[in-house]
Amino acid sequence: MFAALIKTLRPKQWAKNVFLFVGLVFDRKLTNFPAFLHIIAGFFLFSLLASVVYIINDIADVEADRAHPKKRFRPIAAGDIPIPLAWVAAIVILIIVLPASYLLSPSFAAIGILYLLLNLSYSKWLKHIVLLDIIVLASFYVIRVAAGVALIDVERFSPWLYIFTTFLALLIGAGKRRAELGLLAEGANAHRRVLDGYTLQFLDQLITLASGITIITYSLYTFSAPNLPGNHAMMLTIPFIIYSIFRYQYLIQVKNTGGAPEDLILSDRPLQLAIMLYGFTVLLIFYTF
Repeated sequence: MFAALIKTLRPKQWAKNVFLFVGLVFDRKLTNFPAFLHIIAGFFLFSLLASVVYIINDIADVEADRAHPKKRFRPIAAGDIPIPLAWVAAIVILIIVLPASYLLSPSFAAIGILYLLLNLSYSKWLKHIVLLDIIVLASFYVIRVAAGVALIDVERFSPWLYIFTTFLALLIGAGKRRAELGLLAEGANAHRRVLDGYTLQFLDQLITLASGITIITYSLYTFSAPNLPGNHAMMLTIPFIIYSIFRYQYLIQVKNTGGAPEDLILSDRPLQLAIMLYGFTVLLIFYTF
């Protein structure tokens, strides 16, 4: 049962919370040890808060998950964890996380509460509204960036990164819906009724649009943000962004994958290599020029 509880926390999806590090890296504070420790602590607290959301979602969607070809293996849907025990776990985690978050940073705690409330609203109402469901999904990534920024005193963080994150998240959200629609096919509406408002063609158009704007906004950041090296060396990172986005499109539109972005990052070697090279290039530019 303990192993099932850990699985319910979905630690693999904690990879999404790497967005908390955006402010640390792009404000050139990666070598600031106190700031680094703040982000590490915030990462684990935010991950536990996200796990509370996953538990509540699994409880709320237990019947739909039992009819889903993949989600039926989740511990709560499979009956490996009793629902009362799942509620106890969620409450205990909240009792620990919320006070600890406030001690770390009141602003960080406020953003965490906003994230929690928005997720609960999403699970109850917003995920059933066409287009709004994708927009709210995207907002969760932007909130993660804001949570990381709240933990440190930023001096050179560009608003362009919020815009870039927004459109990147919209791309991921549309890709997630496309993967679900492709997996569930004609029975999609029975599992997630909002899918009845989408078609593969429409989602492909959204993905193409979001991909183009993501590349444009990142490119604008590399040569227009005031905090970057004066030699415009950050433009050297644009090819990695282009390849990563094209690779993501290939995976979700040709290979019909992409339901969980963290699964792609953890399993696709070319995508991993592109992200690693991008990260190495950013660090090289920021901390050597």
